[in-house]
Amino acid sequence: MTNMLKLEDIKKAYNLGRVNLEILKGISLEIDQGEMVAIMGPSGSGKTTLLNLLGCLDLPTSGKYILDGKDVSNLKRGELADVRGKKIGFIFQTFNLLPQLSAIANVELGLRYGGMTGADGHLAIEALERVGLADRAKHRPSEMSGGEQQRVAVARALVKKPPLILADEPTGNLDSHNGAEVMSILTNLHKEQGITMVMITHDNKIAHYCQRIIHIEDGLIKSEERV
Repeated sequence: MTNMLKLEDIKKAYNLGRVNLEILKGISLEIDQGEMVAIMGPSGSGKTTLLNLLGCLDLPTSGKYILDGKDVSNLKRGELADVRGKKIGFIFQTFNLLPQLSAIANVELGLRYGGMTGADGHLAIEALERVGLADRAKHRPSEMSGGEQQRVAVARALVKKPPLILADEPTGNLDSHNGAEVMSILTNLHKEQGITMVMITHDNKIAHYCQRIIHIEDGLIKSEERV
């Protein structure tokens, strides 16, 4: 199988005055195209820092990151933004929808980030149909439940058809019913479209929707398990 992403001895440290705080201490990891992987770890383990690096939101202090065949370890900020826009869809715990925009307008933002146009709304409506919300296209976030808002966020991540989806606690703000519904949508999309998905979660039930679980602690991978 072809790698979607490969990390080679990735380290990340922050200089805080006289203190050099090392968060990631040498992460080496391969995730294949079409894999669905969960990253778990206690608070302060480095999992959010790792996700930021995977999402090209930050650069490693040292090490190599190959994303879809391209070394992105030393790109400039503008180049990172271009990679994010074209290669990666993000799903956040807090949904990150713009409250003044309708569902369809929020989804169309995903196209803009990818340098695409969606003036006719066709692609955005198609994405909303995939998450069962075509009939809510003109509603604003305040007119939707938390579960519906997260499904809009999923549609926004998917609309530009990126090869990689990164999800940060995608069910963290949802009750168990809506959480299971969102995970069902994600797993179905993963199976149907072969999208590579990496998610951070603290919930074992959510992690077991994935094919592999990676446990990190103190900035290092402690164990991996196949599900």
